[in-house]
Amino acid sequence: MRFMILVKATADSEAGRMPSEALLAEMGAFHEELAQAGVLLDGNGLKSSAEGFRVYYDGQTRRVVDGPFAETKELVAGYTMIQVRSREEALEWARRFPNPSLDGGAAQIEVRPVFELEDFAAPGDSAAVDRMREIDLGQPGRR
Repeated sequence: MRFMILVKATADSEAGRMPSEALLAEMGAFHEELAQAGVLLDGNGLKSSAEGFRVYYDGQTRRVVDGPFAETKELVAGYTMIQVRSREEALEWARRFPNPSLDGGAAQIEVRPVFELEDFAAPGDSAAVDRMREIDLGQPGRR
């Protein structure tokens, strides 16, 4: 099972403030531990929403809006993707995730399971899902 640990944005992350050397070291050590346990798939910080954009859909019409975006509480500042055996194992790792706040204060992570192709259809039951399997879309370890 794959789980994504989402680090919620803060006013500091949206202002582009970089983590301290101590926080970087703590995050690095945690991710190294995940890698040594064989559960780390990926993990990165994201630049502030000021450097991003959103695409809004209305039927076939698309509208692009450049950041920044006002609702910091709805934004993501980084992520870690893990592959574990169960929700309980994901919870164990999440409880050990370093506090991502720059000042060690209030912060939040959100952990969500990732859909696997098997959640949609068994092989042979859906041409669209089978096509995704052929291109390895959604497969753990895809490079």
